[in-house]
Amino acid sequence: MEMEKFEEFFRQFYEKDLMAAAALGEKSILVDFSLLDKFDPILADKLLNDPDEIIEQARLAIRNIDLPEGSIKIEPRFLNFPQQQNIRIRNLRSEHIGKFMSIDGIVRLASEVLPQIECGVYECMDCGYKTEVKPTDKMLAPPMSCDKCNRRGRFDLVSKKLYDFRMIKIEEPFEIASGEKSCQLRVFLKEDLTSPELQRKHDPGNRLRINGILREQKRITKGKMSTTLELFLDANNIEATEIEWDEVDVNDADVKKIKELSVDPLVFRKIVNSIAPSIYGLDRIKEAIALQMFSGVPHVLNDGVRIRGDIHVLLLGDPSTAKSQILKLISKVMPRGKYVSGKGSSAAGLTATVVKDEELTGGWILEAGAMVLANKSLISIDEFDKIAKEDMVALHEAMSIQTISIAKASIIATLPAQVSVLAGANPKLSRFDKFKPVSQQTDIPETILSRFDLKFVLKDIPDKDMDRRLADHIVSTRLNPETTVPELGSGFIRKYVAYARKYCKPEMTKESANKMAQFYVDMRAKSTPDSLAITLRQNEALMRLAEASAKIRLSPTVEVQDADRAISIMEYSINELGYDAETGKIDIDRMNEKTSSTQRAKIHTILDIIEMLGKKIGIPTPREEIIAAAEDRGISTKDVEELLFRLKKEGFTFEPKPNFIQKI
Repeated sequence: MEMEKFEEFFRQFYEKDLMAAAALGEKSILVDFSLLDKFDPILADKLLNDPDEIIEQARLAIRNIDLPEGSIKIEPRFLNFPQQQNIRIRNLRSEHIGKFMSIDGIVRLASEVLPQIECGVYECMDCGYKTEVKPTDKMLAPPMSCDKCNRRGRFDLVSKKLYDFRMIKIEEPFEIASGEKSCQLRVFLKEDLTSPELQRKHDPGNRLRINGILREQKRITKGKMSTTLELFLDANNIEATEIEWDEVDVNDADVKKIKELSVDPLVFRKIVNSIAPSIYGLDRIKEAIALQMFSGVPHVLNDGVRIRGDIHVLLLGDPSTAKSQILKLISKVMPRGKYVSGKGSSAAGLTATVVKDEELTGGWILEAGAMVLANKSLISIDEFDKIAKEDMVALHEAMSIQTISIAKASIIATLPAQVSVLAGANPKLSRFDKFKPVSQQTDIPETILSRFDLKFVLKDIPDKDMDRRLADHIVSTRLNPETTVPELGSGFIRKYVAYARKYCKPEMTKESANKMAQFYVDMRAKSTPDSLAITLRQNEALMRLAEASAKIRLSPTVEVQDADRAISIMEYSINELGYDAETGKIDIDRMNEKTSSTQRAKIHTILDIIEMLGKKIGIPTPREEIIAAAEDRGISTKDVEELLFRLKKEGFTFEPKPNFIQKI
């Protein structure tokens, strides 16, 4: 009876699709479940509760339709299920086994596409009778005896039917699993679900909605079957719920709107104002993030050296300054964007690792981390300073060369990690101190700090006027929610960024290049023998920022106005963190190193004093003599005490007896 209903359904709604699929040699058609539910709610309900039987009836119904002669079997693949059929992995129970359901997840690892035996035909060597045998427990074994002659004899495998097979493992999406242990589920893909066109959809890092039948699998322990079963999803259809830049649907109407906006003199301001309008202020930071979203242009030099185009931004700030909200929002706007917390992240989770594949091949499989999963997009890393030091080392290559190299077990591989990093961090003592270098206030290594193109400080400073405006803004968002509606929706911004990234590769003009070169030279002129105002890394960052600014205008060239914008944002970032309050000068070392040039000079002075006093009054040298001599050279007692403690801690000096100091 179900077959007749399906036949009527297919003839009414899908006859043309079936004819087209048969003519093109396609192996499946997509069937809208909501349409089936409207056609026959009882049949739709049976599909959910008894999918094996009902899908078989649907297959028979398709065969009854007059398709062209010689057509291959066409599999019905269902999509568009109601929300109640969408179940979290952690909520799967034994009652769901054998039921049709829809599950969202991120592909964590995937096997190669392998041929699998669907059935084998064995021929009895005595009488020649052929018996068809299907695999059991992943093994294909000949029959115990011949069905015709009943003899126990030798059998020869004369033919076999194969299908393509791939196993993937999905885990719950990042935002679902936040603060919880992420649950995983194996998914088996067969036939045309493993085609080259679809394979790219379920490679590691992609986010999917998988419709299929939940099944159980025996677990063998020491040759015996365990009473505990393993669950897996036998996929009927996969839907990509996350799109890449190339797949962002930008139609002709969108292109027209994008081009109209690109020539608007206020296009940059409109995009900036559409970034987190519910968060008051932070205009400079929003400008930097807007440029980060569009990114610069990667360049490959004649000698093969690749210069990244992606822009890295660090937000270092006091608590409750909206860092986390900004990070989450931007990761959602960007296709393939990822949001992770440094507190629970390891080097393997951020970059890549090699794991043993016990379930399928028995070999090793490369498992991608968050930075690989976000390739060609953006990753927001909150609590960046909480990443363990030994794990932070793994980020060096990813942030500079934009690859991740791994050599473990039998696998030697280099994975792409062309990703922009937007990181948020807190100072060690919660509040930022403008008198101390950045790296003294955070556990982020200097080598990682120097890889950020822009660094900003978010300070929570009591200010009557600012506090009033902020309070009024918060109240306004509650009383008038429409005030926080962005001028440009996130969907349109995504399309705009996708179009610009794909089609706009601006080239530097002589005027803009000279403008940035002059800024670099002028800043270098402000340097002293002991302090640098700017380095070549900031110069490269300037070019990336200017290219991103040109992309926003869809300009084929980087103009002087783009150079001015890049210089303005770079100056703001340098002044925020590179200003030395003791000297009143810019010192780039304050941004990237634990020791500013001023402190470095004081350290050299104290070491010289220790050496001089050692020759004059003997070794070891009394502490009070060192302090007195340093004060004569303009170093305060407090600074001397702090630097003596640091020199001892870092192994430059030691105390052979209390209050006597000696150089090592």
